[in-house]
Amino acid sequence: MHQLGLFNMLIAIVTVLLLPYLSVTAKEYAWNECSDSSSSSSCKRGCVPGVPGVPGTPGSNGASGLPGNPGVNGAQGPPGTKGETGSTGPQGPPGPLGGSWKQCVFNKLNDGRDNGQVAQCVFNKESDNTGLRVFWNGDFRIFNCDSCCKRWYFTFNGAECTTPGVIEGLLYLWKGRNTQNIHRIRHVEGVCMNIAKGQVTVGFSVGNCPGFGGGVDAYTGWNSLTRIYVEEVPPPQA
Repeated sequence: MHQLGLFNMLIAIVTVLLLPYLSVTAKEYAWNECSDSSSSSSCKRGCVPGVPGVPGTPGSNGASGLPGNPGVNGAQGPPGTKGETGSTGPQGPPGPLGGSWKQCVFNKLNDGRDNGQVAQCVFNKESDNTGLRVFWNGDFRIFNCDSCCKRWYFTFNGAECTTPGVIEGLLYLWKGRNTQNIHRIRHVEGVCMNIAKGQVTVGFSVGNCPGFGGGVDAYTGWNSLTRIYVEEVPPPQA
C-alpha cells in the first residue's frame, strides 16, 4: 500500500515536468498542419496566426461625387443690434437760386395823385446774384386831355431799374378832352438785376412821360383790387 502511493506521486511529478514540452510540441504540430495544408478550413481548426505583414501604400483618391441638392432655408435669425451712426457725408451742390415770392394787395386804392408813389411792397432778397421779377395788376387812367401822356413805373429802394432797364407802362390819349372817363385794368411787368440782397422796397409810381408836360389828370386803383407781385428769380442764361 505504501509502494502504491509512492508510484502515484512519481507519476504526478513526471507529468508536471513533461507538460510544457508537450504543449510546445502540440503548437508546432498545429503550425505545420496549417502551413502544409492548402485549405483554409484547416487553419480554422486551431492554426496559430502568422506575423502581420507590412501595411500597403495608400490607394489613390476616388472620383468626386455628384453635388448634393440645396438644403432647406433655415429659420430667420433675430434682428441684429443697431449699428453706429455714420460720418457726415460731403456737402451737396448749391441749389437753384431764387424761388421766394410775395405779393401785396390793395383793395380800392382810389389814388388820384398825378405824380409820385402810389403803392409799395417790401421784399427780403436772399442773394446778390438773383433778380427780382415784379408786376403790377390793377386800374389806372388819364382823363380830359388831348395829346397827353402819363407813365407808371417800378422803383427799387427809391430808384428805377438800370439792368437791363426801367420797368414801366405808358398811357397816351390823343383826343380825350370832354370825353368819357374810362377805367381799365392794366398790367406792367419786368425783371430787374443787380439789386443787393436784403430788404428791398418795391414801389409803383406815376409821373410824366418824357417830352410831355404836366397838368394831366391821372388816377390809380379805382374801385378794384390792385396787387404788386415780387419774386426772386435765378440769373438769365448767358
